[in-house]
This record gives sequence, structure tokens and C-alpha cells, in this order.
Amino acid sequence: MDITRARQIVMEFEGNPEPSEDDVFMYTEALGYLINETKNPEYMMRLGGFYYGEKHFELAEKYYLMADEYNYEPAASGLGYIYYYGRTGEKDYDKAFKYYSKSASLGNPQSEYKVADMYRNGYAVPKDFDRFASIVRGIWNRRQSDGYIQYLTPEIASRMGMIMEHDGKNKEAYDFYKLAKRSLIHRLKTDDFFGNFTIMAMLIDNIHRVHEVFPEEIGFYDLYVLLKTPSSWSIKLFGKEFIVTSAEEDGALIVSCDGKYYRSISDFIAGGTVDDMKLFRVADRIKSVSQVIT
Repeated sequence: MDITRARQIVMEFEGNPEPSEDDVFMYTEALGYLINETKNPEYMMRLGGFYYGEKHFELAEKYYLMADEYNYEPAASGLGYIYYYGRTGEKDYDKAFKYYSKSASLGNPQSEYKVADMYRNGYAVPKDFDRFASIVRGIWNRRQSDGYIQYLTPEIASRMGMIMEHDGKNKEAYDFYKLAKRSLIHRLKTDDFFGNFTIMAMLIDNIHRVHEVFPEEIGFYDLYVLLKTPSSWSIKLFGKEFIVTSAEEDGALIVSCDGKYYRSISDFIAGGTVDDMKLFRVADRIKSVSQVIT
């Protein structure tokens, strides 16, 4: 292998929607070779990011730390996430605040709102909702001139909704939560990173808390809330009807649809299929979701 061949392997893998185990092996080998030969932190971050997406968090931490030695901003952000969520063991809010702050100082709005979250929750710093709101509003006000902030609309708008809700402005909160939901539905068509589903589940909880969801407004992702109570729901898609049912079995909530069973609501939302189609990929094509009365 040489640098040219390694770069080709990396490019081909990252353009392959369904890589094989051999493809994964060659990809990690190629990135390892590029790291050793070039000492380029971008390759360290790519390999760490791959392992993070695969939930091999110890390996992600290893390569993020390696890239951070070169003061590579994305590595600081990545380390913030690892320590904030305790991906490699116990949560370490002091380390999280250190790395998020470093990344934010280098211009990353994603790390900015995570620093804001730490003020909202009182993690590693005194709880300060006003500081949280000030940071989030500052990011929101820059969205028109920053394409990356526009991409982060689900994250920023959901926090703007929290600010409105805190101020007792539930109508404004609902509008922000709905904006975040619409943007996230669009993102999920092409990006099934597990964190996007976590955000969606939170958004649906928020929407149902601040606003009565009428039958004609119910969509696929509302099942995050609706299936928490054992029940059956009809989904109409491409002229066909599919029944989704949640039921308690041995103290756990099991979801079934189209002859398949899922261990949880989250597993169903992220992995549910009908006619070999992932439901979340076509969420905006679902014509109706209605309760089946038995």
C-alpha cells in the first residue's frame, strides 16, 4: 500500500452506502497507514469518527486524543461528547467542559450550545439559565450567515424552544420544536446517525408536552410517545396499510409491525421496515397514522 492507494480506499469506502466487512477492514487499515505516514490529524479524526459511529468509543477516544495533540478543532468537540455522555465509562463533566470550551473558542457552534447546556444543567459550572439562553440566542441570531448553523437547526431550534417554554411562552416553544422536527426529518433521510434519533425522541416528548397533538397532525415520529402506552396504530404508505402494535411482555415493551418484532420503541423507529423499506426514510410520505380501536 502507498499513500495514493490508501486515499483511494478511503474515498471509495466513504462513498459506499453498504460496505462489507472486508471493506471496513481495508478502510481502517488505509486510515491507519495514512496516520502513520502523514501524521495528518484529519485522518485521525476520520478513523475516530468511524469508531464513534460504530460505538467503539475507546478507539474513538484514542484517535480523538491523538488529533487533539495537533490542536485540531473537531477532535476537541469529539472529546467533549465522549466525556459529556460517559461513552468510555463514567461521565466526566470537567473534561467535557474543557474540550467543549476549547472547540467553541475555535468557532464550533455545536460545542457552543453544548457549553450552554452545561450552564443550563449546572455541569462543571454553576447552574445559570440566563447564560444558557444568551449563548443559544447568539448562535440562533447568526444562522442566516452561517451554513453550518443552518444545518444545526434541529439542535438550535429545540434549545430556543426550551427558552420559550421556560419563559411560559408555550406557543412560541411549539413553533420552535416543530421547526426543529421538520428539519430533522429532512436530515434523517440521508443521515441515520444514532444521535439524530435521540434528538427526535426528545423533540416529540417536548411537542406533546406543550401542545395537544390532534389526530390529523400525527406523523410517524409521534409514535415515540404514542407507543409508550400499549396500543395499535395504522400506518398508510404507498396505498398499503400496516399495523404497528406495542405490548408488554415480561415487563418490557415490545413493538411489532409487518410480521417483525422490535425490542423497544427506539429500535422500531430507527430500524422498522415494511416491504424492505426503512420507515424513517419515507416518514414524510406516510399519509396517515391513526389509532386502531379494538
